[in-house]
Amino acid sequence: MTVTNLAFWMGHLEVGWGMTETSPLGAYNRHQPWYETLSPQEQARQKVMAGRQVFGVSLRLVDDAGNVLPRDGKTSGSLQVRGPWVCSGYFGGKSTDGWFDTGDVATLDTRGYLQITDRTKDVIKSGGEWISSIEIENAVMAHAGVAEAAVIGVYHPTWGERPLLLVVPRSGHSSTPPEFISFLVGKIAKWWLPDACELMSELPHTATGKVSKKDLRERFAQYQWPNSK
Repeated sequence: MTVTNLAFWMGHLEVGWGMTETSPLGAYNRHQPWYETLSPQEQARQKVMAGRQVFGVSLRLVDDAGNVLPRDGKTSGSLQVRGPWVCSGYFGGKSTDGWFDTGDVATLDTRGYLQITDRTKDVIKSGGEWISSIEIENAVMAHAGVAEAAVIGVYHPTWGERPLLLVVPRSGHSSTPPEFISFLVGKIAKWWLPDACELMSELPHTATGKVSKKDLRERFAQYQWPNSK
């Protein structure tokens, strides 16, 4: 289970990341003086990152083949963690030389700052590239007409998977599916734009209140894309 913690230090809101399996802290974003040299937009982005690995803990990103990926702040990969007090794996699981697979998709920048972008089971693999469902959801939630939203990957004959946007409209708003997709233009990469949007009266939730993407994927497993032939 991944946990993101918030804390106040010297008047600053700070973020940390960890899991039960990391006992518990894996990274922490301590406010640094050089943050003040950034623009307001860059400061906001920097402050909400999960931070750098804490003492004794190592972080890395790998692709599907297990190759270590660069720390460039852009390349997404499966997040693995290792340390003396970090779980090395689950009973009966595949050995990875002590590296624990967190189940998260993330980026690491040149300074070593971690940004969680999705869960491995929720990431959308389109044309060999990864698309973060969470980033699309966060962007569309800024629309005044969205009460709740989810993005799932649905089979596509050309790209393997493409993102499908599911929106519960806010009461009193009459925005259409194309308007919700148009709202995302310029906020996410062009090739991340959902190929379709469906309106829903409600989204399924788990016992803990999270949107159940498993149920959504099952429901839309046979979805026919509007422009498919």
